[in-house]
Amino acid sequence: MAYVSGYAPEGMTREEVDALPGATVLEFGTDWCGFCQGAQPAIEAALAAHPDLRHIKVEDGSGRPLGRSFRIKLWPTLVLLRDGEEVARVVRPSSRAEVDRAVELLAPPA
Repeated sequence: MAYVSGYAPEGMTREEVDALPGATVLEFGTDWCGFCQGAQPAIEAALAAHPDLRHIKVEDGSGRPLGRSFRIKLWPTLVLLRDGEEVARVVRPSSRAEVDRAVELLAPPA
């Protein structure tokens, strides 16, 4: 799976996210958010180099349980998971390099 362009309404529970196998980039934000729109080129470029990563964009907002379970406060926030466990987080990325550094942490341990 590669880069996903639009945020989808919250459709997963925390339990489902915790059970995801492999590497996942969970992105919280909204389509109307200026910070989210501004970060998309950096996110897209970084994820294009890793088409094997699962990218899930979750539309977040006040009172949405999945975002609250991850304590999301600013958009966009990328939560990088390996087998359902958080290994890195990037809040409001402003460059591809920020996202690249986090994605490197998703590599399986040697």
